[in-house]
Amino acid sequence: MSKRVYVFRAFVRLWHWSQAALIITLLATGFEVHGSYHLLGFERAVDYHTIVAWSLIGLWVFAIFWHVVTGEWRQYVPTMKRVGEMATFYSSGIFKGEDHPYQRTPHLKHNPLQRLTYLFMLVVIGPIIWVSGLLYLFYDQWLTTAASAWLSIDQVALFHTAGAFVMLSFLISHVYLITTGPTIGAHLKAMITGWETEH
Repeated sequence: MSKRVYVFRAFVRLWHWSQAALIITLLATGFEVHGSYHLLGFERAVDYHTIVAWSLIGLWVFAIFWHVVTGEWRQYVPTMKRVGEMATFYSSGIFKGEDHPYQRTPHLKHNPLQRLTYLFMLVVIGPIIWVSGLLYLFYDQWLTTAASAWLSIDQVALFHTAGAFVMLSFLISHVYLITTGPTIGAHLKAMITGWETEH
């Protein structure tokens, strides 16, 4: 027996897809700035990268405000409870056709492993990307200060690029995990419509 549950509110879906589009654009323009390929040209890629970065910062500020006001921040409170079960499921159980050990609800959308991953992205990778990105953007204002004695533009670029690769890895694993629902498109459909079928 199954029933439909409204899990993802409209703002969550809008925020999720907007953030995804902006991050993918940042990765694409950032790797062009890095010289990985040539499509837009260096200057246009830098301009687009900067505009999209400020747009993402604006989206994050608004999303943080929304999460605090609505209490949705509780969805991300980390827990070690059942982390082992989730790790075992994703590493082997999923390939044996075992049932998912976590049932998503409107009040508990993220399993314990997801919560730890989002915490890592929020408190480690996010700051690395944003601080290095802002240092990169305003490098002409700090290269002549005492900070340039212990921090070079090459080091800033290295941190920013490393953060981008971690974000790309997160994106790839995110896309893979979308396919691990009861059907290959179930999770994707839920993030588009807001409704998830509970078995």
